[in-house]
Amino acid sequence: MRMSSMATKRRFAAVAATGAIGACAVLANSAVGQAAPVARDAHVRLNILGAASLANVFPNIAPFENYTFNGSGALETDIEQGAPADVYAAANFKDPEALYTAGLVYKPVEFATNLLVMIVPKDNPAHIKSVADITNPGVKIVVCNATVPCGDYASSAFANLGITAAADANIVSEETDVTQVVAQIAAGQGDVGFVYITDALAAKNKVTPILLPAAAMPHTQDFIAVVKATPNLAAAQAFIKLVLSSKGQRLLRAAGFGKG
Repeated sequence: MRMSSMATKRRFAAVAATGAIGACAVLANSAVGQAAPVARDAHVRLNILGAASLANVFPNIAPFENYTFNGSGALETDIEQGAPADVYAAANFKDPEALYTAGLVYKPVEFATNLLVMIVPKDNPAHIKSVADITNPGVKIVVCNATVPCGDYASSAFANLGITAAADANIVSEETDVTQVVAQIAAGQGDVGFVYITDALAAKNKVTPILLPAAAMPHTQDFIAVVKATPNLAAAQAFIKLVLSSKGQRLLRAAGFGKG
């Protein structure tokens, strides 16, 4: 049975606070750990490239930076092609690790975890109550595309439940990031979407979230790294230290993220 909005938020907050796993990676050999803290130039505005799921929290942690939010894979490509960037924050490990292997960023550090959930329109026309309902004939599923972490995580959830073929047959749209999935479901263009708990909470009364069973849960982690081409190394280091600080972690948890 679908939970009430308030009960859902309480349960999700508890899950995010106690169920998310992982600890901050060791900072040795990373740009964060290579230098002592340096006072930031008040005039430096960093170019922060971040996963779309971070759009509602990073500006609260550091309001005065230049942010670009998009799918993690698209941002990885931007950095590979030389886009101006000081810090890269992704909703997975794979994309920042690829940049690290290519020598384009310093060692990525885990800073938060997240949870994949389903969302349905407020009127829930397809009467989705659990993941078992998404393979019913005619159900319209909206996901992120395979180059985006939330799309990869949805595929993992389908595989974990053994419903890949049936679920894939009901996919009607593959979006570029989680904000687009939320928009499609809120507008009634799909019956069910797969996004992060943080996006479901940020959407408030526009959609209704539904938890996935534990067996379906992919291991969702967020990683951050300093871009080696940055002309603002000390400031980029300071930004990551702020994200990892008690203040940064408190704001991330308030947004629904789990502790890194």
